[in-house]
Amino acid sequence: MNQAHILVVDDEPDIRELVRDILEDEGYKVTVAENGQTARKSFARHAHDLVLLDIWMPDVDGITLLKEWSAAGGLECPVVVMSGHGSVETAIEATRLGAHDFVQKPISLAKLLSIVSQALESGRKTARPQSASALVIIEPIGSSAVMQVLRGKSEQAAQHDLPVLITGEKGSGRENLARFIHSQSKRPGEFITMDHCELAGENVHTYLLGGDDPTGKVQSGGLFERAHQGTLFIPDLQDIPGEALKIIVQILQGERGSKNLDCRLIASAGVNILDRASNDSGLQQLYYRLNVLPLQVPPLRERPDDVPELVRFYAETFPNSENLPYRPFSVAAQNRLRNHSWPGNIRELRNLVQRLLVLGGDGEVSLGEVEEALLQSPSEPISGASDHPEFFDLPLREAREKFEREYLVFKLKEAGGSVGKLAEAVGMERTHLYRKLRALGVDSRGAIASGETKK
Repeated sequence: MNQAHILVVDDEPDIRELVRDILEDEGYKVTVAENGQTARKSFARHAHDLVLLDIWMPDVDGITLLKEWSAAGGLECPVVVMSGHGSVETAIEATRLGAHDFVQKPISLAKLLSIVSQALESGRKTARPQSASALVIIEPIGSSAVMQVLRGKSEQAAQHDLPVLITGEKGSGRENLARFIHSQSKRPGEFITMDHCELAGENVHTYLLGGDDPTGKVQSGGLFERAHQGTLFIPDLQDIPGEALKIIVQILQGERGSKNLDCRLIASAGVNILDRASNDSGLQQLYYRLNVLPLQVPPLRERPDDVPELVRFYAETFPNSENLPYRPFSVAAQNRLRNHSWPGNIRELRNLVQRLLVLGGDGEVSLGEVEEALLQSPSEPISGASDHPEFFDLPLREAREKFEREYLVFKLKEAGGSVGKLAEAVGMERTHLYRKLRALGVDSRGAIASGETKK
């Protein structure tokens, strides 16, 4: 039997159920969605091998969904667009957005099965593994009461354009929640993430707004313009450098030629953001501008009943995204994971599941394997941290700059002074790396210019 997973999106119940029955009789796994919102949720949460998408629906039309899915990083599976009122223009638009095929209803049984077979074969030929770092959940996973409330509040927030501030611990899923809010909104633009590396250099204004003149009008290429009609996500609010804070506040006030910008702002911050803001006037201004709709993501240790669901999600997702073997977790293993403290939150859990699938054997993941894996993920500070006590007496920004400077000088010497080799070694785009080196006062020979970080 064919276990390909097909999502059928159609607002007409008779057609929807008929297509499901036909496909299930052929051995396919089928999920149905009666409208655009339901399709969004299913597409976000589950991996599909094919989508059969109706064009005309009462809430969100198929072309809009196709645009959203294409803009989110490219279609991960073939999409066949169906319509009873098709036009040449609609077919062309659907094809331009990446649809595999466009068919008019009513469609015969033989033609439906032929199109499905061809689309799945095309998807198998073009599919490429997705790295764990690119793995996107979008809909926050968990059936606990606290997660149900969080999802409900997030869906409410998505219907408005007011700023959202998401607080929580590292690895708890703050950016994922921001992506979920964007996916539930009606904004047609992209989800754009602010890069902190770009905020530490001398070209902050150019990065944020484009152009070279801080008093001139906005030019193409700026971050805010890229997020036009979409969402701009500002991660780790408390770590933004002071000069960048000032410029961002001015932009939000309509200064620096930014009056016509249109993007929804979502920011994330640590749980101690209010304490940090009380000691930093620039951060305080930005905090109060963004803390309009506050949401707090609970740490994983406070919702242990969600752990088995998260484990199952990653155990079922990694075989598709990473071509890893599928291995269910035994009840004893799940119970042990439920009782773990998870200092690294969801990020730690994801990495642990991946490690067990890569290094483990066949069959169920046992309690013994989990115990051994947990011993390799200690919650104590990283060994060697005490070798650099000078970092712990500095504010976070200064400690980070000091570490980055020493790290890049060391890696640059390893690379023989070649910035190109350094870019490959540290995983940064060369243009961004040049800006970072200039901001930190590191010259091309690995020496510190003037001995200090540029202010």
